[in-house]
Amino acid sequence: METASLGEAMAFSPASSSPLLQVEEVVKSYGSRTVLHRLSFTVGAGERLALTGPSGSGKSTLLNCLGGVDRPDSGRIVLEGTEIQALDSDALATLRRRRLGTVFQFFHLLPTLNTFENVELPLQLIGIPAAERAKRVTEALSRLGLSARAQALPAQLSGGEQQRVAIARALIHRPQLILADEPTGNLDSANGAVILNLLHELTDETKTTLVLVTHSEEAAAICHRRIHLQDGHVVEAPRP
Repeated sequence: METASLGEAMAFSPASSSPLLQVEEVVKSYGSRTVLHRLSFTVGAGERLALTGPSGSGKSTLLNCLGGVDRPDSGRIVLEGTEIQALDSDALATLRRRRLGTVFQFFHLLPTLNTFENVELPLQLIGIPAAERAKRVTEALSRLGLSARAQALPAQLSGGEQQRVAIARALIHRPQLILADEPTGNLDSANGAVILNLLHELTDETKTTLVLVTHSEEAAAICHRRIHLQDGHVVEAPRP
């Protein structure tokens, strides 16, 4: 697989796609420290957006607000008509299970479940029948080159394999939005390139929206667009 160049990635036109995600005047503080200052932007359906900026700029806090892990103090986050911050805990859990997928830097696979079971879990949580679960998981593991590792526990997998399992798990329930927090940050450059290629290819194939927090220029380059944060404000992105 070849990594998409920045020019190829930029071929996507957000203007041609209706917004899937809207962030409007979002403010988030912890005590007296304001981390996000009235952030506003939209993300189109099928678009890949990179969130860049130095440590402490608010990237992970913003991603947590987008995923409903944190609630903003004010403002709105709207996922295809649903105001995330307005949901009660049960409705938020349902939304996260059905409409969101997450990829973490440190994989967060369940250590007592094998590869097949880790990928299958989101489908179990939303009540997909066993036969359909088996079909989807088998296809996903084949697509990601993991068929031979289906029975392996996370501790028996390499870092690159664990992240491929995490990507399969994030996409298996066909979410509208993938949130990825430094997905290559714990990998060497070769495995990181493989993961970026997979995210690029799979989101293209499934037309899934991706919001990617990263310090990596290589990771930002697979995205159609980037938002650069500095001290919780959107600033002009530095040139590569």
